[in-house]
Amino acid sequence: MLIVDVICILVGLVMILVGSDWLVDGASSVARKYGISEFVIGVTIVGIGTSMPELVSSAISAIGGHGDMALGNVTGSNICNVLLILGVTALISPIGYTRSNIRKDIPLALAVSMFLLLVLYNGFGLFGGVPGISRMDALFLLLFFVIFMVDSFKSGKQDAVEEVTEEGKSMPIGKAVVLIVLGLAGLVFGGRLFVDHTVSIAEQFHVSEAFISITLMALGTSLPELATCVVAAMKGKNQLALGNVIGSNIFNILLIIGASGLISPFEIQSISAVDMIMVVAAMVMLWMAALTFKKRELDRVEGAIFLLCYIGYITYLSLNI
Repeated sequence: MLIVDVICILVGLVMILVGSDWLVDGASSVARKYGISEFVIGVTIVGIGTSMPELVSSAISAIGGHGDMALGNVTGSNICNVLLILGVTALISPIGYTRSNIRKDIPLALAVSMFLLLVLYNGFGLFGGVPGISRMDALFLLLFFVIFMVDSFKSGKQDAVEEVTEEGKSMPIGKAVVLIVLGLAGLVFGGRLFVDHTVSIAEQFHVSEAFISITLMALGTSLPELATCVVAAMKGKNQLALGNVIGSNIFNILLIIGASGLISPFEIQSISAVDMIMVVAAMVMLWMAALTFKKRELDRVEGAIFLLCYIGYITYLSLNI
């Protein structure tokens, strides 16, 4: 029934908003408590947590023998994370870059995106074979994920001295952990509720499945990242927002594609070269924005450009269904 779908959508939105608020507060408190930079907390705890919808749906797809769907899920999510989510976040509050962001973090995310392109297309034809992910490729991706996580926590305390964080008492660590867990649960289940019932309404009005998948589903799986980044920006914790996006993108490629390929090796079927190039291009845009001007921030003008690029990409997809 339509009224039930509307109520479920509203409940889902409330869960997303409350969950993102709790997650940001809990994660920031952990960062202050242990002297770890908010960026690293965003890359690890928040980045992984907000990518849970992609992980679950990709794993289910891989178990069902549809690994190519996992690749499509990651591709769409990574493009949305940079162009849409950072674009919206920058419009609310410009995102400042640290020296580490420019020299290490963003180049690493770009390198991971390019590595995926290299792996998928078998060295761009140098090694032969059919484009896709083999189990050996998947093992390499998972190995790099472990290395990335260990390095992130090791460098977290060093990077913390570079950030200017708000002063104040940290909440008890137990309360912070509870807020993080409840916040992540609210994001995941609220996002699922929102997506399922939005799609249900769209189907009742006979909106095409292709349009639903390109717009509603793509945005729905990125709602946790979007909500978290917007709340972080409103609270002045832009490094946590940037870390969330970069962490989610790296996590999506190394762990989600790695795990999916390990479960079920797959060949590229529905994902075009344009989609994969857009994943890399989005990261190049983010890095260029950090290098181009002296302000060392993603400002509102650049945020608007990111949004326009995302709209252009979605328009291209809609015209080529």
